[in-house]
Amino acid sequence: MKSFLVSLLKLIFPSTKLEALIFAFYFVLFGILGRYIALHYFIIFDDRIPWDAYFSFDNRAIVRTGGGFERHPLSNYFFEVIRNISFYFSGGKVNFIFKMVLATCSNLAISLSIVQIFKYLKNIIQLPTWISIVLILFFSLFSTTILLSFTPETYTYSLFFLILFNYYAAQNLKTDKKVDGTALTFAGVFIGGLTITNIVKIYIPILFEKNIFWNWKKNGNAVGRIFISVAVFALLFMYRINFDFLKFLNKSGEQLDKFSKPKIVPLWDMIASWFFGGNILFSRLETRDYHSKIGFKYKALFMDVYTSWLPYIFVVILLILVFWSYFKNFKNKFVQILMISFFVDIAVHCFLKFGLHTSYIYGGHFVYIYPLLLGWLFHAYRKSANVLSLLMVVLILLTGFLLMNNIYRMQEFFLFLEMFYKV
Repeated sequence: MKSFLVSLLKLIFPSTKLEALIFAFYFVLFGILGRYIALHYFIIFDDRIPWDAYFSFDNRAIVRTGGGFERHPLSNYFFEVIRNISFYFSGGKVNFIFKMVLATCSNLAISLSIVQIFKYLKNIIQLPTWISIVLILFFSLFSTTILLSFTPETYTYSLFFLILFNYYAAQNLKTDKKVDGTALTFAGVFIGGLTITNIVKIYIPILFEKNIFWNWKKNGNAVGRIFISVAVFALLFMYRINFDFLKFLNKSGEQLDKFSKPKIVPLWDMIASWFFGGNILFSRLETRDYHSKIGFKYKALFMDVYTSWLPYIFVVILLILVFWSYFKNFKNKFVQILMISFFVDIAVHCFLKFGLHTSYIYGGHFVYIYPLLLGWLFHAYRKSANVLSLLMVVLILLTGFLLMNNIYRMQEFFLFLEMFYKV
């Protein structure tokens, strides 16, 4: 038991001095941002506003109830713990301390996510330290990373659990070990429990276990592990909805119909500006008038599509690099795992069009794919100095543009907070 706990802590938390330094840097940096917002603005948690205050996040609803059961089956239990911790420190009051604890929990999840990405780059891909640091710097500037660092949302913790599970699975596959059934069950509860579509992703690594399709014993073992994982998740979920499965089907149908209707924005632009771009590169921000069910009127902030050719160029270059990495490393099982996982989100949002009009908030489900696939691209050309130099120049240029754009757009965000959500 002691060795298990030690290995678990090493998996989740920094295990080297450099990892600890990276964690401390981002925890302090994002902590300053979160504390400033919690101290001066209502936006992190405002009991008057049920949803959509900024970028369509459901902060208040998520913290209070965990969100709708049809999309977030078990998140009510997860956020009950976070809510109770926040109330414990705030003395049961919704005040600065309450908001600060919520922001700190989000910050912890995002900072640990960055550490997990660094671990994957160093230990699985085995990149040089300096390349790994540039890649996590690139990732830390994503709009998703910045926003989720202080936002109490399911996406915040989905990002952490997904990259943690990917790193764990990669560790096992690297040494020809199977993904442990207990880990698979916990992943189903935590990852699928926060967002139901993500549960598919935890079973992808099993497809790449050694001789899984040619050994009947291993095949049967894999089926057994999956069955137990699904059964535990299903029982917990059915318990939450009092075993009324028809209620789940009806509610899911309503949600799919509600969030999959075409908008006036062209489909290609929603995909480019919001699904691929908005999770990384902020676009121009716009405010809209909203009101709650009890009639409280408030302002909400959303992303517009890109209005300049530069962001589109950025998105195209990044996608070229991602797919270049995929085809260059096509026979690499680790790359296939990452890309199949990415295809799940592409299918849900781009083909089924679920939530595509606000897909810039779904980045917690897949943005970790970008630095990891870029890492595999660098690895593929590790013996080619010229290509490696070219890739690094392109990455530095993308990082520079990302930094300038997102700092500028965050100024717009703070102007919005100053105008409508100042304490």
